[in-house]
Amino acid sequence: MPPALVASRCLTQGASGSCGGQSEPGDHAIGRSRGGLTTKIHLACAGHGRPLSIVLTGGNVNDCTQFTTVMAGVEFRRPGPGRPATRPSRGLADKGYSSRAIRSYLRRRHIPATIPERRDQQANRLRRGRVGGRPPAFDRVAYKRRNVVERCFNRLKQFRAIATRFDKTATSYRGWIDLATLLLWL
Repeated sequence: MPPALVASRCLTQGASGSCGGQSEPGDHAIGRSRGGLTTKIHLACAGHGRPLSIVLTGGNVNDCTQFTTVMAGVEFRRPGPGRPATRPSRGLADKGYSSRAIRSYLRRRHIPATIPERRDQQANRLRRGRVGGRPPAFDRVAYKRRNVVERCFNRLKQFRAIATRFDKTATSYRGWIDLATLLLWL
């Protein structure tokens, strides 16, 4: 089973508009962040850098709030007959996904987590002393593989329609992302 690598990136927004589609989110996956109007792509990819699950949100949405939604979409074929697997061999993520809720979610699903702890979390744990508990396990060698998800984003951004987002609706933009994902899988 391949490891699931999880990350998210903000992309710039060119135009905005309205659409009457039923599956269209109310905000059209556009949110205001530091760089202006942006769309954030939350992505889980396989060990070879191919996207497994994609979720679109506005640029102002926090990464860790979409983790369970992204992981719910992870599905890959396993050798032999049977239904697709939904549990990767390992979960690799950056510091944006370092939270107790995410670690417990992965623990419940029996997925080993390799997520670095943020400095403020380390300081709070140390400040609490013995009650703070021990630090979460972190495998530095496994974490070196997280660059695969960054390379996946770089390959997606080679498609101009994804890098610039001139589409007015989130469903249209998602269609371009799905097309680029299919081309990456071929």
